[in-house]
Amino acid sequence: MRYTVSIEIALPREKVVQLLADPEHLPKWLRGMVLHEPLNGEHGQLGTTSRVVMQTGQRKIECTETITRREPADLREIPKTGVVHFEREIVGEGMWSAVRDRLTESSPETTLWESETEFRFSGFLMKLVGILMPGAFRKQSQQHMQDFKAFVEQGTDVRAATD
Repeated sequence: MRYTVSIEIALPREKVVQLLADPEHLPKWLRGMVLHEPLNGEHGQLGTTSRVVMQTGQRKIECTETITRREPADLREIPKTGVVHFEREIVGEGMWSAVRDRLTESSPETTLWESETEFRFSGFLMKLVGILMPGAFRKQSQQHMQDFKAFVEQGTDVRAATD
């Protein structure tokens, strides 16, 4: 299964990239985030592997995330015409996914965030979930982007949400 979602954020690309890359902000916009800890390397850097734990309702999901691409490596020196790439592979019980994020400057004050996600499932139960509920994965990705946008534009923290 593969899909692409996108969102425009009313902030300059350099600011969006800095906020997106900062691990301190993850719980504020990434709904269900329980833990994101590097097992080796530095958070967000190429080759770093992290343990990630997410809570969805009563279910905790644990997986391993590996950063497979980060360009440019130094986020303080982004070329004006360049594209910022964040890519990672995520492996959990019964699933593998690759997420390829691209951030481009729409205008000096706005950023376009495009995210392509690919899932592969193993095991009967996960394959069944992938077949019966493919829209749920896209919807969750779009929700994460909307939550990030609300966080950076309005200071909204998902941990304060009551829904």
